[in-house]
Amino acid sequence: MKITVQSIHFTADKKLLAFIEKKAQKLDQFSDQIISAEVYLKLENTEDEQNKISEVKLSLPGNQLFAKEQCKTFEEATDLAIESLRRQIDKHKTKLKNQKAVSLPIEDESL
Repeated sequence: MKITVQSIHFTADKKLLAFIEKKAQKLDQFSDQIISAEVYLKLENTEDEQNKISEVKLSLPGNQLFAKEQCKTFEEATDLAIESLRRQIDKHKTKLKNQKAVSLPIEDESL
């Protein structure tokens, strides 16, 4: 899986980038069909201390999954977004299994 990280209006340090890469790589355990992950880190101009936004977009064959979280730290926001995507991957896989089960012909053993 190819992972790209873009920090918008600031420069992310290497520790943060390594953390994001490590977390995003864990999604490979749940689906081997992930083509790429794009992570966008944004700082919101507010007085609120929860001004760090992490957006993660996963590309799958014929589909895209997206999660956005806002927290006090980029690590926490990324962690929550990755967890949300993990649940979305599970739902996506279940949906695909159900579609395949419906499309398979039922064999009649009484013949």
